[in-house]
Amino acid sequence: MPMPTHTGLFGRLGMEVHRLRWTVLIATGVFAVFSAVWGAGVFADVSDSGFEDPESESARATRVLEKELGHDDVDVVAVYRSDELRVDNPTFAAAVQRVADGMPEDVVADFDTYLDEELGEVERGMLVSEDMRATYIPLTLSGESHADRLHQYQEVAEHLSSSNLDVHLGGPIAIENELAQSAESDVVRAELVTLPVLLVLLVVIFGGLVAGLVPLAVGGLAILGSLTLLRALTYVTEVSVFAVNVATILGLGLAIDYGLFMVSRFREELGRGRAVGDAVRRTVDTAGRTVAFSGVTVGIAFAGLLFFPQPILKSIGWGGIAVVVFDLLAALIFLPALMSVVGHRIDLLRLPLPRRTLGADAHGEAGAWARLARAVMRGPAVSLVAVGGVLLVLGSGLTSLDLGSTDQRYLPEEVESRIATESVSEDFPAGGLGRLHVAVIGDSDDEALEEYAERLEDLPEASLVSIERTGEGIAHVMVAYQGDSDSPEIAGLVEDLREEPLPEGAREALVGGVAAMQQDNVEAIVDAAPVTIAFIIVATLFLLFLAFGSVVLPLKAVLIGALSLSASLGAVVWGFQEGGFAGILGFDPVGTIDPTYLVLIMIVAFGLAMDYELFLLSRVREEYLRTGDNTRSVAAGLQHTGQIITSAAILLMVVLLAMGTSDLLFLKIIGIGLALAVLVDATLVRAIMVPATMRLLGGANWWLPPPLRWLHDRIGISEGGDDDGEPGVRAGGGRVRADS
Repeated sequence: MPMPTHTGLFGRLGMEVHRLRWTVLIATGVFAVFSAVWGAGVFADVSDSGFEDPESESARATRVLEKELGHDDVDVVAVYRSDELRVDNPTFAAAVQRVADGMPEDVVADFDTYLDEELGEVERGMLVSEDMRATYIPLTLSGESHADRLHQYQEVAEHLSSSNLDVHLGGPIAIENELAQSAESDVVRAELVTLPVLLVLLVVIFGGLVAGLVPLAVGGLAILGSLTLLRALTYVTEVSVFAVNVATILGLGLAIDYGLFMVSRFREELGRGRAVGDAVRRTVDTAGRTVAFSGVTVGIAFAGLLFFPQPILKSIGWGGIAVVVFDLLAALIFLPALMSVVGHRIDLLRLPLPRRTLGADAHGEAGAWARLARAVMRGPAVSLVAVGGVLLVLGSGLTSLDLGSTDQRYLPEEVESRIATESVSEDFPAGGLGRLHVAVIGDSDDEALEEYAERLEDLPEASLVSIERTGEGIAHVMVAYQGDSDSPEIAGLVEDLREEPLPEGAREALVGGVAAMQQDNVEAIVDAAPVTIAFIIVATLFLLFLAFGSVVLPLKAVLIGALSLSASLGAVVWGFQEGGFAGILGFDPVGTIDPTYLVLIMIVAFGLAMDYELFLLSRVREEYLRTGDNTRSVAAGLQHTGQIITSAAILLMVVLLAMGTSDLLFLKIIGIGLALAVLVDATLVRAIMVPATMRLLGGANWWLPPPLRWLHDRIGISEGGDDDGEPGVRAGGGRVRADS
């Protein structure tokens, strides 16, 4: 069959890849070996921190105090307990003394024990539990930066063990270390578990082993490529270990989605009687073009994370963009080359399944999905109101949203760092006290500072105020409080401290500490959200305009996507903040939810929603350009893509649900939250809301004002018609205008 003369950019790419298929596959093999060796080292180069806004007042307070007076906060607490011995027993005391005597001076800058006679009686008593069977050692590490102290943790942990006592290590550094290590191991486990499950599902979906293995090969290559690109990013920017966790597992899911879409279209084109090379060209020219737009859409969503000041969100943004770029390269270059070599053998080793398999029906317009679309379009208003009502009910969960922050409560109850941290809080006389650190900058004398401290001590929720350290032009005032650091009462204390008049001679007073940092973090996310949302919406509208040649379809897609997203976020709030999922998933609800995870769900879920929108509407538009019949095109488009979208959603949900089985609460929130978003979007939205709205809008779906039509004719890149005939020509002979 001769190649059509109107083959576009993507069609020419398909022809080139087919011609150079063996070169592409050999180069891919070399890259895969390199990635397995070099890319796997990414975990040694990533950061375990990055949750705070580096330009916030709390971050500035910490930097000023550490620069002028040195780091003086508690990084690690080592809790020693015995069920048989009291702390005044010589054996207990000797065990603690051995730990103190062996403390590595190059790693530990300062520590205290209840045996230290230089401490006052009250101070020593605070280090002993109320039942007299436990003590704790607070340690300050010597590292100059937070990252340095995180790296020192493993070294100091080895010196804190005891053969006579039960030991648990807690504190902020221990908690961060536990979160990072558990996240890394849980995501690796999730990927190892999901790959065989995905293979089984792909074989069942395609009805054959070879067809099922091809998308999985793209997924495996995506994992290797993701690790390589993320490691390369560590040389130019900070990359959080959590960015690696999120980006690689989403990269796997998206790569398999794209592989599914491409292989389905390839089998369809072979079923039309095309030669292998022509089928590859046509697949890249149609499905490949849609995949490219889809990838750019998801990349735009990830780019929205770059507007947030927190390094963890920025690095997930950069990591997500890098992973999407690699997924596109794998889907548009490696996969067409692989399909060119496999050819008609794509249908080898078929399973004797009693139903049609994906991509087997090249011309069906009367299948189950088409019948569903027609049923919806017979009563579009009723369908739209019913589904919209369900989504609004789910979205109402957002009205009870209470923002908080990540701490030891996001770890399982049996984890060492949570046990230690909560033991200090609950079992020791002053363990429940949190601390805020005020950096007073200026030339305040001792009398002015004392008067300032007295005023601070009179503030509601302030339990104790002391002037800790002073230096030239700087003073460190500590304000202790009782309660959770993310509670409304402590947030009020932070505000009161910041509004308190300065002591005489001071130029500025910066409030830092965990509670202040958490409050600043929430405010930074809330402040950046409008700009992020505006960027994503504008960029997505423009991209969908280029794809569909319409101003109505992009607006409809964004509005429905926002409604779907609000429903998913509402379910997340109900399930995790309010504890609706606690019994099923086995966790203790915190009572608040960290906005960092809501942002991730919002960004990624919106990108995935537009992903499925492109899958469906690209095929609808292709049918519309061929027939000019809006209702018939919607039914045919859903028939061709309904099973693909459903299968892609199932495969992606397997990956996300595997993430949701993690013992870490934040991975549960992200994994289950995104799985819910995919479920809602692939069922209620794609199967019901989209056909209903397109039926109600009718010809207005394709409306485009003349100036924008002129623009789209010059810069638009969208699905063409079937190149068995001239693109843009109705079956009956009349030319279809984009606005008809």
